Amino acid sequence: MTDLTPGLTSTLRQTWVITLRDLKHWQREPWGPVFGILFAIMMLLIFGYLFGGAIEMPGGGTYLPYLLPGVLALTMMFGIDGTMAVVTEDTKRGVTDRFRSLPMSGLAVPLGRAVADLGNSAVQLGVLMLGGLLIGWRIEGSFLEAAVAVGLLLWLRLAMLWLGIFLGLTLRMEGALTMVQVLVWPLGFCSSLFVSPETMPGWLGFLAAWNPVSATATACRDLFGNPTGITSGMLADHAVLVALAWPAVLLAVFVPLSVRAFRRLG
Repeated sequence: MTDLTPGLTSTLRQTWVITLRDLKHWQREPWGPVFGILFAIMMLLIFGYLFGGAIEMPGGGTYLPYLLPGVLALTMMFGIDGTMAVVTEDTKRGVTDRFRSLPMSGLAVPLGRAVADLGNSAVQLGVLMLGGLLIGWRIEGSFLEAAVAVGLLLWLRLAMLWLGIFLGLTLRMEGALTMVQVLVWPLGFCSSLFVSPETMPGWLGFLAAWNPVSATATACRDLFGNPTGITSGMLADHAVLVALAWPAVLLAVFVPLSVRAFRRLG
């Protein structure tokens, strides 16, 4: 244990330096996070006010309490392309090569990126929740349950960030970001974020129910005391466990793959 302590301390120190570096970029150019928040608010208003009156929820309940946790989960999922874009840009400009030339841990650079993005995500989440409260959304659960829901949303975001880091380090061909964005949108809509899987055809509802984002959205609705739109199945009984398990699987896969890709970057 004593032999590991200096290495761990050095990695944490290096991670913090990289985190501060990424946060300073947002301080100088805040438009990326600001437009990310504005986009999520636009989605909330469009679906809540334009389509909300036409959507009926299985098991009863109004649409806005169902919608808002879905928009929160969608915002957390969109960490993929934003993180990928920054990592790809650093790689193209040679910034990543300069980090690799230094006596640094292979974990410090991607971990610092993830920590900085997670901090930005927490701010986005707070702004969106405040916006939801202003337009009529209410948290019916306890404070502890709401805190667990926020933790699940950030847990999903962390998994999406590491997926974005891995893609940014490995997909460096022209148009890779556009390709990932095209794939992210079906993943977001083939889920329970906007409508209940029980209103879909059987095969599509099955895919939507087993979408990792659906698990987080359903668990958060339950913890916030909002209607889940799901009356039977795994998500009706064990949504929180599934919402914990899916990001854990993604992290177990993409954290070591990202570190390996960073070390082998050529």
